[in-house]
Amino acid sequence: MDNNSSSSSSSGSTRREFIKKASTAAAVVAATNLFKTPVYGQSQAPSTGRVIGANDRITVGIIGVGYGIGQNHLKGIHGNAGENNTVIAAACDLWNQRRDWAKETAGLKDSDVCDDHRKLLERKDIDAVVVATHDVWHAGVTIDALEAGKHVYCEKPMTRYLDEAFRVHDTVKKTGKVFQLGTQGCSAEGWHKCAELIKGGKVGTLVWAQANYPRNSVNGEWNYKIDEVVAGTVVPGATSAANINWERWLGPVKNRVPFNADHFHRWRKYYPYCAGLLGDLVPHRLIPLMVAAGDAEFPTRVTSIATKNVHPDAMVPGTPERDVPEHVQVLAEFGSGYMFTVTCSTVNSKAPGAEIHAHKATLKISDPGDAVELIPEKDWSEEIDPQSFTGLAHEDPRPHEKNWFDCIRSGKAPNASIDLAVRAQTVISLAEMSQRLNMTCLFDEKTRKISTGPDGKEVKAITYGTLPLS
Repeated sequence: MDNNSSSSSSSGSTRREFIKKASTAAAVVAATNLFKTPVYGQSQAPSTGRVIGANDRITVGIIGVGYGIGQNHLKGIHGNAGENNTVIAAACDLWNQRRDWAKETAGLKDSDVCDDHRKLLERKDIDAVVVATHDVWHAGVTIDALEAGKHVYCEKPMTRYLDEAFRVHDTVKKTGKVFQLGTQGCSAEGWHKCAELIKGGKVGTLVWAQANYPRNSVNGEWNYKIDEVVAGTVVPGATSAANINWERWLGPVKNRVPFNADHFHRWRKYYPYCAGLLGDLVPHRLIPLMVAAGDAEFPTRVTSIATKNVHPDAMVPGTPERDVPEHVQVLAEFGSGYMFTVTCSTVNSKAPGAEIHAHKATLKISDPGDAVELIPEKDWSEEIDPQSFTGLAHEDPRPHEKNWFDCIRSGKAPNASIDLAVRAQTVISLAEMSQRLNMTCLFDEKTRKISTGPDGKEVKAITYGTLPLS
């Protein structure tokens, strides 16, 4: 699967019912072979998997080894196998080029690579899997893995849509497996230092926070090279329907199109496969901010605005226009009264840093999370001393992977646990609804219902098939 990285049916729906709702007859025929077990979260009783001791080696499978995150995880875990007492035993991807790369890089045999994640999950020797597919497969693969008794590291965003997030959450709780969301900023020490200061009463009641993640490119963000397999290596013509299981790649997507190399490599530009900036850059700031607060809350109100007025795709001949916005802002409020804003852009790379503003003091956090500055408010300068914390561990995938392995052995909650992940995904999914439906979303965590205002009018969460581009 690629990683250049709910369902509209009820929880009792079968995969056959899902297939019947496919948008075209051709998609129905093609999708029939995709789902031989019930729809996400409805597989048989979970397998408990192997009990892993403190000194046991953890055997890992990588599902999705696309250029970027999937290959980064495979190389990182393989390269740190001795330190973490792990081994890469299998890899799955829908493109033959990437399966070949995984074999060569991790020293795997032909029998260790496949294009169907269920085959990988059948292996009893695999303890844990990294899910680094594109977003529409996060929920399905994660739930299948949990039900097969595997621990899961799932790349951000947690899922494509909100109903999937709650299905993943409930499956993690049911199986008792260790789930780590792949937002490596959550293992940077700066955010945890903030949580320590906040819980210790050093800054007073939280008021608001801001964080930003800007980028810019003359060729347009996410316009990756077609046929790129590994950095610096391009294989002309390799991206083709003959080499990629396209119908399986589409998965639960309703807006099914014929094989499209641009969609395959540049899927972050298109709504059917992702939420754009909300699913890619926003989590890198949103989720560490939630870690910093100490006790992550569900949002009570979310609104988001977005623009697309630069059109960098038009500057590159033959490059299709993206569906998703170029610049987004998310505003979220929580039950405690704390609120924050996250701004992300692909058309300007300058932005202020991350700050958490409280009643008595402000915390400023460096971009990689390796430094924190505590700045007292004027009227509390006699009570609170200014402080600077530097040399903290910065954001990096390797410590985040290690944290997951350590928690698999100890049974402790990882830095980006399922409880944090589902709360963050609620913000992300409500922000997408706000953008695409032009509304403010209110959320009730007890009922998991969304409404539009004081009248309590319920609005169903968007999912596959709700909107034309889905």
